[in-house]
Amino acid sequence: MRLCIPPNFIDWVAGMGFTASPIGIAMRAPSGAAGAPAAIPTPEQVRALVAHLVKDQFDATAAAAEGCDAIVAGGAHQYAARSIAERLGIPSAVALYAPVALPSPDHAPGGVPGGDPESNLRGWQGEARSWNERVLERLNDHRERLGLSPLSDAFGHILGKAPWLAADPVLGPLPATPGLEVAQTGAWLLEDKAPLVPELEAFLAAGEPPVYVGFGSMPVDPQTGRIVIEAVRAAGRRVVLSQGWAELGLVDAAADCIAIGDVNQQALFPRVAAVVHHGGAGTTTTAARAGVPQVIVPMFSDQPYWASRVRALGIGTSVDRGALSAESLRVALGDALDEGVAARAGAIAGAVAVDGAAVAAGLIERAAA
Repeated sequence: MRLCIPPNFIDWVAGMGFTASPIGIAMRAPSGAAGAPAAIPTPEQVRALVAHLVKDQFDATAAAAEGCDAIVAGGAHQYAARSIAERLGIPSAVALYAPVALPSPDHAPGGVPGGDPESNLRGWQGEARSWNERVLERLNDHRERLGLSPLSDAFGHILGKAPWLAADPVLGPLPATPGLEVAQTGAWLLEDKAPLVPELEAFLAAGEPPVYVGFGSMPVDPQTGRIVIEAVRAAGRRVVLSQGWAELGLVDAAADCIAIGDVNQQALFPRVAAVVHHGGAGTTTTAARAGVPQVIVPMFSDQPYWASRVRALGIGTSVDRGALSAESLRVALGDALDEGVAARAGAIAGAVAVDGAAVAAGLIERAAA
């Protein structure tokens, strides 16, 4: 097996014994580093970035896929995978991580709720036109170099007729997807055996279960650390603050808070009272499997969808990013820490147990046979 991944994850994957090649741009750039985005990019910068990504994906994927039996691409912006597979005469599939990434009459692009089926489908037609405007010409340039026929629908080609949905069916049920044969594998979760550091173990043992707060790779305001600590303290709980890529810090040296870096969430979450996070698919699933209530502060992409699912299942609540304050988070924590919510979160944990990675591996083996 060969992996194509962002360059800053190469060492991590190699440490698990896999062969990996860099593709695309680093997912995390040091603050102020050359090439790190300092502001919202201009349309010209977006076009230049897309052109770079398309070329890089065609070059890297072609090199890595030589001699392989199949290609599996993760995420919606996989411009080259299916074209390279077509050129090599091997099967391919695109895996998406949230139901709202699939074109459906049940939701508009971006997971915007509330539209009727006809308007939602019109939205997806507009999304397809937008993809054509952004990447169709570049895709066809590269396909011509490979001796492949031109496309007329970039989005439809990239998605294919049989995409995979790598989301838990309890947390993220499959929507209506006319014209597609979607295989829902369940979420892909890598078992993490890393121990918790001694300082964190000591903190957990020193009192009642704390509240975990972390926003992962999200570029949150540095003041967010102060807000969440104030809120959790007001709720009468201790705080485990994940610094994340925003490098959030503590506001004082009080013993009721600890700041941590990367952590084994699978080991930590069953030992906390609630999880406050941004609503990424992985964190949402890990918290649900741990049976712990959640408070989601969604920011973009599929995160509002996961917040809506947590609310619908009664296993937590959410706070709009623009409304985040110490008071709004304190109220949300009060709701999430309710005995009924905690009981529902515990009850649903056993149902969120599909081994999606094993299901996906079976699909790959059958496709490549």
